[in-house]
Amino acid sequence: MTGFFEEFLASPVPGLNWLHVTLRLAIAILLGGLLGWEREAVRKEAGLRTHMMISLAACLFALITLGLMASPLADDDSIRKDPIRVIEAVTAGVAFLAAGTIFTRGGDVKGLTTGAGMWLAGAIGVATGLGNIGLACLATLLALTVLRLFKLLERRAERHED
Repeated sequence: MTGFFEEFLASPVPGLNWLHVTLRLAIAILLGGLLGWEREAVRKEAGLRTHMMISLAACLFALITLGLMASPLADDDSIRKDPIRVIEAVTAGVAFLAAGTIFTRGGDVKGLTTGAGMWLAGAIGVATGLGNIGLACLATLLALTVLRLFKLLERRAERHED
């Protein structure tokens, strides 16, 4: 039974302790949540929880990849290993979810910005999981700037057209 607990409590990612893993997951949730909060504040289809879950899942996939690349399996030449494929899979999976938010109504395209935000939440989660937390924070800040500032500029331009 001792072996079970030792294995259970062992770091899930070699080189990272539980605190670092937990922080990366929590930061992914926080950053994804900031994007989702903005979408929810303007009453869009996918909001806070959706963006948080996407970012969390993407972070988890990145952490699993780090763990696999550092495991004894990584030294086995009979096993193909390509960490980029995980990023591709996350990208494709999130794109599939995001596509579900995009639709046309009367010639207008709706949900495109929300879909792009979901896709970005996935990228932010991957960056956080891989330890590029500064990059993830910068991307989140820039995204919030684009979503808020440019919305204000669009409204101002619409007023001047009228």
